[in-house]
Amino acid sequence: MHDGKPVDGGTKPHSLDHAGQEHAFANKVVAHGSPHVMTNATSVFLRLRETISIPLHFHRWPCTLVRLRENLHTQKEVGSMGHSNRILITSALPYANGDLHVGHIAGVYLPADSYARYCRSLGRETVYVCGSDDHGVPALLTARSEGSTVEQIVHHYHDRQIKDFKILGIEFDVYGRTSSPNHKKTSQEFFLKVNANGFLEKRRSKQLFDAEARMFLPDRYVKGTCPFCGDEALGDQCENCGKDQDSLELINPVSVITGTTPEVRETVHWYFRQDELSDALSQWLKSRKGWRATVKNFALGMLKQGLRPRPVTRDLVWGVPVPLAADPDAEDKVLYVWFDAPIGYITFTADWLESRGMERSAYQDWWKNPDVSIYHFIGEDNIVFHALMWPAMLMAEGSFQLPTNVVANSFVNIKFPGKKEEKISKSRGTAVWIGEYLKDHDPDPMRYYLTMLASENQRTAFKTEDLIRRNNDELVGTLGNFIHRTLTFAHKYFDGRVPRATLDSIQTSEIVSLLESLPGKIGLELDAFRFRNAMTLVMDLARTGNRFFDHQAPWKQRKENMDDCATTINVSLRIVRSLAILGAPFLPFSCAKTMDFLELTEEERSWDQAGLIIH
Repeated sequence: MHDGKPVDGGTKPHSLDHAGQEHAFANKVVAHGSPHVMTNATSVFLRLRETISIPLHFHRWPCTLVRLRENLHTQKEVGSMGHSNRILITSALPYANGDLHVGHIAGVYLPADSYARYCRSLGRETVYVCGSDDHGVPALLTARSEGSTVEQIVHHYHDRQIKDFKILGIEFDVYGRTSSPNHKKTSQEFFLKVNANGFLEKRRSKQLFDAEARMFLPDRYVKGTCPFCGDEALGDQCENCGKDQDSLELINPVSVITGTTPEVRETVHWYFRQDELSDALSQWLKSRKGWRATVKNFALGMLKQGLRPRPVTRDLVWGVPVPLAADPDAEDKVLYVWFDAPIGYITFTADWLESRGMERSAYQDWWKNPDVSIYHFIGEDNIVFHALMWPAMLMAEGSFQLPTNVVANSFVNIKFPGKKEEKISKSRGTAVWIGEYLKDHDPDPMRYYLTMLASENQRTAFKTEDLIRRNNDELVGTLGNFIHRTLTFAHKYFDGRVPRATLDSIQTSEIVSLLESLPGKIGLELDAFRFRNAMTLVMDLARTGNRFFDHQAPWKQRKENMDDCATTINVSLRIVRSLAILGAPFLPFSCAKTMDFLELTEEERSWDQAGLIIH
């Protein structure tokens, strides 16, 4: 780079010919095969990484830029966006029976993490809660197929999930597990309270029985044809149409254990009378503000069709035992996984407080306090549970606050080069596995791509060529290019210091006004859970910075008018600071390094500092 001139054309740093990238992926990434399909693409990603590099080229920035902070004198902006809200964020608990793929991250964990980071930066008291769902049929089936114990399986995948989340920068305050003694106690107490309040009913009912395996089949042990849409479905819910159902309703049911056709036998279960709460749920849902239409309309539509009593116990030995020791019918029965799993949010909040030296009972100040806003981040297949069943459970228990918002994303499909778009599937191996990707690649490019891919209102498709293009053209060519050229120029011609500025030109004044307004504008998008829009505003600022730098041409100004050059670099550095602060919820690693180069203190990294004046 010469005299801070733009890096353009064929000289973009570490950019690879797009056609070559797409061809490489088409040859290396296959659509079907082993569950760890990304192992076939690892060498390609490694080669691409050597060519693309990380978005912001930190290794090329002068170390002496730490002196930039010496001349940073700031003044509080009038109307700073200070908030005192208390925020409780949860993400749906991933089953501890497999690895995480891009669909999981894009739909649930990345948007929740970005929102939590934004809330913390804004000064809101925030706790982000999650953990592994160890119970239920998925873990049992995996243990059976791998010839292992279910305890070994859930321990193994719980640890793998923690590792992948950490490397990707998903920062939970607590990551628990539903197989813990604490969760057993919390779930059983919740069950007993709902029972005491009259919302559980013991019933004799018919259930599918596998004569060869000599066991009753929980709903996910049965597969067949959905009676509503005709797609393949499991016995509790159809992933295609989202409707919950009884395994007895499946057309041509088959046991997933033996492959035989099950027979119908009688058993006993406890049913949750959610139907008695239909009017209360309808009134509550209609009063919700700021919910995505896809979530609210789906839930109201289910209510219009009519809720049915739902069995919340299962004939299994793995799970939370039904706490009715005096009733012989409760023997060898456990709580339905979708009854105990959301209670995990409460358990894990208490775990977090206990880890900080507080009493477990302090969870009530988060879950029973109307001053706390509770946000559940989920995938579209969980809407029926989080927008209907879970709120009904909370109503039935009687002492908890209901969710402020249920933020559900649609599914992310996948499209490999030369293949048709299809569902991400563990069993078919059509997935990009986060653990495999992170072995050789930086997390921020994936975080950025998945944010821009956000399936906020409709399903989208992950495409490897799009990941490459967005990294090359947007992260490297736009964001990284602007930050690099600005800091390099400041180092070379202003001794690594922020020069004084004369903010009297029209263009400079317009940029100053833009910077002062952006924290509020981006904050509004984030508080409305429009993450793609928020990230787009950040990237638009980087584009504005490049246009400003090109128009001002500081490499010419330094020869003609050093005061004008100083103003250009002052404003450009201010844009860099704003980019680092406002981009941090999405690109935490790159933005943290940028703020390190500017040597910003923790206070100076807060959200309301992004629009301040640099003198």
